[in-house]
Amino acid sequence: MIVVVPVDPPREGLVLSSLVETTPLSAAEASSLYEATVADVLWAVAQSGGDLLVNYRDAGTLPAEYADGDPEAEVRALTLEALGEDAEVRFERQVGSNRSARVGNTVTHLLEREDAQSVGVLEPTVPLGNRTEIDGAAMSLRRHDVVLGPSSDGRTYFAGFSEPIDFEDAYATPELSTLAQRGADAGLGVGFSPMLPTVATPTGLRATVAGLEARRAAGRPGAEATAALVDDLGIRVGDDGGLERE
Repeated sequence: MIVVVPVDPPREGLVLSSLVETTPLSAAEASSLYEATVADVLWAVAQSGGDLLVNYRDAGTLPAEYADGDPEAEVRALTLEALGEDAEVRFERQVGSNRSARVGNTVTHLLEREDAQSVGVLEPTVPLGNRTEIDGAAMSLRRHDVVLGPSSDGRTYFAGFSEPIDFEDAYATPELSTLAQRGADAGLGVGFSPMLPTVATPTGLRATVAGLEARRAAGRPGAEATAALVDDLGIRVGDDGGLERE
């Protein structure tokens, strides 16, 4: 399976911006959190049986206020810092006017033009995922044409395909049911992976922080970059269920 990780340049205000108004994080801290989760996700893919493809946004697909500089260089630097200079990583730029189009163009190209057996799109904001989930999804794609990993707030953290679907507006909210319906409309078999939270939403960030604490208590650490940053920032889930700083 080719595992596509779509990565934005980790710029303040561009990445995880919804967390700034709804959690204790500043724009700079949200950017640091994004870098940490990307590092953990890329490391998980590198340890799995999948082939990693980092699908980066270039200036042409970024909002005008973030289109300066060299976003490709920023994404490459983030990737190589996470995996090392000798890592086997393929980089391809995203093409399309919106998220659905960008994902669809990448998946369809790999399946139809490069004859990939299966393609999985793994979000860069799910640090609790590991090689077990990735390899399990690859196995599921041998039985199902479409495999979806449910996440927080009706989102997906993973969408795998052995056959293309109609991707126009396929990531419309709620994307989990929208993608499943597109698979069913195409006459394809749809399967599911275990649910994992994404830090892209306040709900998912709380679940991720709680998950990190639980794994530490159980002696099963993981997501090292994200766990270290959460510790540095002093973020925890309070008694009322909200995020707070220690």
